[in-house]
Amino acid sequence: MRFALTLAGICLSATTALANVPCGGSFSGFVGDLKKEAVARGHGSKTVNTFFANVSQDQRTLKADRSQGVFQKPFLEFSQRLISSNRFNTGKSKGKQHANTFARIEKNYGVSRGVLLAFWAFETDFGGFQGDFNTLNSLVTLAHDCRRPELFRPQVFAALELYENGDFSPTRTTGAWAGEIGMVQMLPGDILINGVDGDGDGTVSLKTSATDALMSGGKMLQHLGWKAGQPWLQEVTVPSDMDWSQSGLTTKKSTREWANMGVKPRQGKLANLPASLILPQGHKGPAFLAYPNFDVYFEWNQSFIYVTTAAYFATRLEGAAPYNTGNPDTGLSGQQMKQLQRKLQGRGYDVGKVDGILGAKTRDAVQREQQRLGLPADAWPTPRLLNRL
Repeated sequence: MRFALTLAGICLSATTALANVPCGGSFSGFVGDLKKEAVARGHGSKTVNTFFANVSQDQRTLKADRSQGVFQKPFLEFSQRLISSNRFNTGKSKGKQHANTFARIEKNYGVSRGVLLAFWAFETDFGGFQGDFNTLNSLVTLAHDCRRPELFRPQVFAALELYENGDFSPTRTTGAWAGEIGMVQMLPGDILINGVDGDGDGTVSLKTSATDALMSGGKMLQHLGWKAGQPWLQEVTVPSDMDWSQSGLTTKKSTREWANMGVKPRQGKLANLPASLILPQGHKGPAFLAYPNFDVYFEWNQSFIYVTTAAYFATRLEGAAPYNTGNPDTGLSGQQMKQLQRKLQGRGYDVGKVDGILGAKTRDAVQREQQRLGLPADAWPTPRLLNRL
């Protein structure tokens, strides 16, 4: 399976949300407006015309944007699907092969090697599958589409700036459907801000140079707030009778408080940092403490299931034991999850789009309803909860 195409992360770091961003209408008219704005931004009209000369709407991009059913999988299935023995062994091998690069990243940016190895693995299978979508067509298509124009419109102009610098081709640059480029999948705006010529050849080549890609990814994570020397995720054991309503990313406690509640590390010691207790598949499944660096993952990708899997894989690549799978309660199918989301909407909860994905808003609503109904408030929806609603 080509994970780079199905799991392409939507990195948010290089853009600022814009109110009332224009979108929709005829595609040719939209491109005309982009060209006018580019000239108004100070780009030469000849350069602008050349840059947009062959741009076209990409229906394949729109289909990919709306077809992310893989995120409906529960954590255990999703993580076991991504973390194959081959991918784990390759990750360990790549860590040794590029040991000098990772040492530079750790020194310069404070990002631990397992973190970047996990992203490198999941985003492009260590550079093997970087995507075959024309990047400019994807960016303009998604900017024209009215789902997230505030994210993608600025990326079009960032790509134009890369083009002027000689680092982007409107006809030949390819990548993931969401416009990310290179081995660790970075958007044009992020490349402008965080691109690093790690191998010293005078260019930032994220598609062909592992050193450039990894160092750029490390710099970007530092830019997003990564704290050197701090952990991000740690598997723990939890008592069977604890107050499950205290779990979830919105609740943070000191590790002393967690220890007093009976939370214990499976390996090593708890860090002296604020942390959240996360239960990706409920109180009978794996349990983790998520430290402040875990929050940085959501600047790379907004999917809880992806972020937790990437963070867990990073710990495995650095020596952590495989998680204790436990014996989670049966979850909901995709259709049942949609039914649950509609029921929650009917009770006044904002769960976002009814898409069958257990996202942050749905988790929060589930936990609140579990508390109301006297069920274990672990944010893991079950058929029992669905029936009670």
